[in-house]
Amino acid sequence: MITRAARPRRTPFKTVLLALILLVVILLLVSVGVSTYVGWQLTHPARKALADSPDRYGLAYTPIQFPSRSQDVTLEGWYIPAATEPTPDKLTIIMAHGYRENRLQSGAEAIKLTKALSAAGFDVVMFDFRNSGESGGNLTTVGYLEKADVLGAIDWVRTHHPGRIALHGFSMGAATSLLAAADEPDVAGVVADSPFNHLTRYLEDNLPVWSHLPSFPYTPLILGILPRLTNMDPDQVDALSAVDHVYPRPVLFIHSIEDQSVPYVNSESMWAKHKDRFQIWQTTGKEHVKSHAKFAKEYEEKVIAFYKQLQ
Repeated sequence: MITRAARPRRTPFKTVLLALILLVVILLLVSVGVSTYVGWQLTHPARKALADSPDRYGLAYTPIQFPSRSQDVTLEGWYIPAATEPTPDKLTIIMAHGYRENRLQSGAEAIKLTKALSAAGFDVVMFDFRNSGESGGNLTTVGYLEKADVLGAIDWVRTHHPGRIALHGFSMGAATSLLAAADEPDVAGVVADSPFNHLTRYLEDNLPVWSHLPSFPYTPLILGILPRLTNMDPDQVDALSAVDHVYPRPVLFIHSIEDQSVPYVNSESMWAKHKDRFQIWQTTGKEHVKSHAKFAKEYEEKVIAFYKQLQ
């Protein structure tokens, strides 16, 4: 009679160990899945519809359309001429909005700012970045591809209204404007309202603000997945290095020292590199990019004085 050897009994330790390994694998798969989903959502945010227009503020304007300099997307915007007679050395100011915003940058009351700039004798271009407002595209890269959008706006101004050019950016648009100015010597100066200084380093410290997830394990997972998901390199969104190529052209940084979304140190680190040509205006308030809404008169006086020195 042939008897089968008894199967070795699994010890409680091995059972617990296998259960723990299985749990770790499940948690890892769930974390990767959540990170991929959130990374996708962050780079494909819902568009914010335009809810206002310049004519409601008594501003003449012309709808405009132009390609990004990368030629992969068509952008929509407005051209708002100066309310006064143009001068031979007229200045056109291109506004660049923030992440999840559109050309209105409503929290900063950008149209009211534009009205003040127009009254001071400046032409203004307001436009939507790719995947924002009425522009084409379906991917937001927080400066990596958006730099080409600002350069496309510069190309439009150069073709249709030649003269001196300045950039005025908010948050993502501020960092992107610094990148574009570094590449484009025709930019006479930049107002950078609440920029981050380096996308990867900023996200390493602050991604939970936007993802609403704990830093560990999600921040390193999302940062590892995003480049593969979008074919972008966040290390190249490096405004801290870009300002060296903007210099000696002037930059005015505006940033609340209490900003809880993009800490003030981001602007301070860039301003400190070239204090002889860069200026910084410290404001207050915990909300991001609200300096114009809170301190409209002083904000407008400061930026108009800055732009007048570029003429």
